[in-house]
Amino acid sequence: MMKSTAGHRVLGAFINTLTWDDAIAGIHKWASVRESRYVCICNVHSVVTARFNRHFSRVIENADMATPDGAPVAWMLRRLGVPKQERINGPDLMLRYCRFAAEAGESIFLYGGRSETLQLLEQRLKRDFPSLKIAGMVSPPFRTLSVEEDQEIVDKINASGASTVWVSLGCPKQEQWMAEHRDRILAVMIGVGAAFDFHAGTLARAPGWMQRNGFEWLHRLCNDPARLWKRYLVTNTLFIGLAAVQLLRGIVSRHS
Repeated sequence: MMKSTAGHRVLGAFINTLTWDDAIAGIHKWASVRESRYVCICNVHSVVTARFNRHFSRVIENADMATPDGAPVAWMLRRLGVPKQERINGPDLMLRYCRFAAEAGESIFLYGGRSETLQLLEQRLKRDFPSLKIAGMVSPPFRTLSVEEDQEIVDKINASGASTVWVSLGCPKQEQWMAEHRDRILAVMIGVGAAFDFHAGTLARAPGWMQRNGFEWLHRLCNDPARLWKRYLVTNTLFIGLAAVQLLRGIVSRHS
């Protein structure tokens, strides 16, 4: 496993403890020599899924970096001994790194989303970061790719010269895709969930105060209740219960 040893387990999933500067510097270190790595942005859904899905647990465990997305995950790390741990989320990491890449002369690749979303996203990124090099974009079909189709995409990404690939397929699909393509795609892959839609303007992001106070999930639930109500009802409830058990065990072990 290539992941840094700086971190804690949250419900069993190893999450790195790091700052924004640490995350960007780590990605850049790998990207500058086009190492095949992948970064998981871990929210409540990710760590709960990893708790009950052995295959997905291995995907997170083998990630080169796993950042604490979601206020509850960052909160758990603060309770576990990292008092200043911030939430390192996908949409903001993508914009921060695009700004860095534009200044450093690095090129990026966009994988995921609909074609219309990618076009709008490209316009937004070029407007905000005029010198950013977008080496290519692919909107994959919503089905399993054939071996030939998959290889064609791998070849296109590698031939583009991009040093980072921003992947927007949703959890857990994007994490599984990145894990399957490590050592095949010569770039750092970062799974950013709904970031493409947020930045393209096709999906409204929660106001800043909701993001800062851990209520971004509520905003998303209100905007898409039919699809998300079960996920949030189940995963949030499980997270609260399992987090309480983990913290209680920690208190007991310290006093035993």
